[in-house]
Amino acid sequence: MENNSSRTKTKELVLTALMAVLITVCSWIQIPAAVPFTLQTFAVFVALELLGGRNGLLSVTVYILLGLMGVPVFSGFKGGAGVLLGTTGGYIIGFIFLALVYWLFEKIPTGSKRLRLMLNILALIAGTAVCYAFGTVWFMHVYTAQNGAVELAKVLKWCVTPFILIDLAKMAASLLLTSRIKKYVNI
Repeated sequence: MENNSSRTKTKELVLTALMAVLITVCSWIQIPAAVPFTLQTFAVFVALELLGGRNGLLSVTVYILLGLMGVPVFSGFKGGAGVLLGTTGGYIIGFIFLALVYWLFEKIPTGSKRLRLMLNILALIAGTAVCYAFGTVWFMHVYTAQNGAVELAKVLKWCVTPFILIDLAKMAASLLLTSRIKKYVNI
């Protein structure tokens, strides 16, 4: 029995690390657009869908801690506390809140796979909204300290509005991908 438990823990640890690597690689992939974006949130969604809230949170935390220690895991091959303390660092830290919301939604009992899927979708949407809110407050605080006051509407126009549809598309893609992976791989 203990051997089986040890294997399960090892499998969880490996998958958690693998998802932290996926988040890193996806943060390096920048898609050119009017407002360029990365696939970082896509990887966070995949980690949560494949590993669940607890281990997905661990993956996100490992990713952020690696970046905090200076490993170039963030967009543009950047790392260090300066990235997290900068204007957009709140959106990265917000991934922790996204994962916590997802984990919280997992605690809601369901009787069917369809209801679970609906709750997972709602969890991703609600978690992303919390991530946006935290990141926006952070952005306003840092921006104001560096450049003077900025209006909420302007920050939303810069940092949130251009990404809403893109993030919804990333959610849909992650749900489709993870449902196929779960069909063939026992995770």
